[in-house]
Amino acid sequence: MNAKQTNLSPTLADDDLPEIDDSWIAEADLFHGKKLVRRGRPKLKNPRQLLSLRLPAPIIERWRATGPGWQTRMAEVLEKSAP
Repeated sequence: MNAKQTNLSPTLADDDLPEIDDSWIAEADLFHGKKLVRRGRPKLKNPRQLLSLRLPAPIIERWRATGPGWQTRMAEVLEKSAP
């Protein structure tokens, strides 16, 4: 079926495009001296690691029922119970 699509997102007109000049390009990356300053979250000293773990469904349901943040709370309980 070749139906005409009517709900397409609008495109920018030429007047809406930013002027690309030397000052715009200079602001694209931030440098301190010759070092590029990284943006975003800083690296964690002890990042979490992905682990695949099979648990009984009722256990997972009980943790999920405690609301948002259940995985963090589960990790805290595991950390407290570690020898």
